[in-house]
Amino acid sequence: MTPDLVQRGFTAPAPNRIWVGDVTCVATREGWLYVAILLDLYSRKVVGWAMSNRINMALVRRALHRAIVTRRPPPGLIHHTDRGAIYTAEEYRKLLAAHGLAASMGRTGDCDDNAVAESFFSTVKNELTVEQHYASRRDAQTALFEYSAVFYNRQRMHQTLGYRSPQHVEEQALSRN
Repeated sequence: MTPDLVQRGFTAPAPNRIWVGDVTCVATREGWLYVAILLDLYSRKVVGWAMSNRINMALVRRALHRAIVTRRPPPGLIHHTDRGAIYTAEEYRKLLAAHGLAASMGRTGDCDDNAVAESFFSTVKNELTVEQHYASRRDAQTALFEYSAVFYNRQRMHQTLGYRSPQHVEEQALSRN
């Protein structure tokens, strides 16, 4: 059984120490668009993401691949998720191990054990998708990319971060090193 290495301690001492991930869906007139994300707990920055018309292993693998390629995490980084079937699958666990990442999972059915990822999706839905009627998955993908990569990461102020954006928090961390 995968341990919970985070234990609801949703802070990290530096970037690339703990990532949290989850998957949600967004309605479009073409059908569901599934969105997988990875957030860095230090800055709350979206570091990996993928979107698809299917919720499957390829979706979460793409989000993880994007995070690994752009962030180059050190061995031992904690990768924390819920106990969904995709994250507990042997294929995904082997992928984490192959990159030296430590799997961590909250308890079954307890969304509070993955509260930061859940909160991110709640914010996205409240600020972006709640009253939107996307004609296509492509329209939703464009809106979600612009929201997360441009607004959320670079401009959106977070109370948890002292009313700074994720990008600002990471820039300050880099300038101290």
